[in-house]
Amino acid sequence: MVGNFIADTLKGKSYRRLPTEIQEGVLLHRFIDNYTDSHPLILQGRKLLYPHFRKYAGVVQDVFFDHFLAKNWQEYHESPLKIFVQLVYEVMAESEHIFNERASRTFRFMSQQNWLESYANLSGIDQALSGLSRRAIYQSNMENAMPALIEHGEDLEKDFREFYPQLQKESLKHLSKIQG
Repeated sequence: MVGNFIADTLKGKSYRRLPTEIQEGVLLHRFIDNYTDSHPLILQGRKLLYPHFRKYAGVVQDVFFDHFLAKNWQEYHESPLKIFVQLVYEVMAESEHIFNERASRTFRFMSQQNWLESYANLSGIDQALSGLSRRAIYQSNMENAMPALIEHGEDLEKDFREFYPQLQKESLKHLSKIQG
C-alpha cells in the first residue's frame, strides 16, 4: 500500500533503497500504470475525453475511475469504504517517516481533506479535478470536467466495470511474480 502510494514520487531505481514490501508496492504501481495505459478499453474511453482535455484526458479518466470505484466500493471490497479509508490513512501515517517531501505533502492534504472517501461524491471529484487543474503545467480544463462526466459517464463507467476485474486479476498475477 505504501509503495503504491509513493511510487509516482520516486525516480528510476531509487525505490531499491526501501524495504522489500515497499519496493513490491512501487513495482506493482508501475505495472498497473503500464497495464492501464495500454489497455484497449482505457484507450477507447480516453478518446471520448481527449477533445475536452487533450493531454490531460488520461488524468481525468483516472479520477473518473476513482469515482466509479469509490461509489461502487461495496461491489469490490468487503469492508465499507469509510473503514477501509481509515485503515489506509493509519498505515500511511505509520510509514510517513520514509516518505519524501512530495509524498508527505500529498499525504497531509489527502488525509486532512479525506480525498479517498470524497471520491464517492461528485463534489469530491470536482474538487479533486479543480486542484489538479491548479497544479497543471499547461491549460488543462480539468476544473470544468463535470459536464464531461455527465456526458460520457455512462460509457466510461461501463468501461470501468469491464476493465477493473481484469486489472485486479492481472495485478494479482504480477504481484505473485514480483514476490517470487
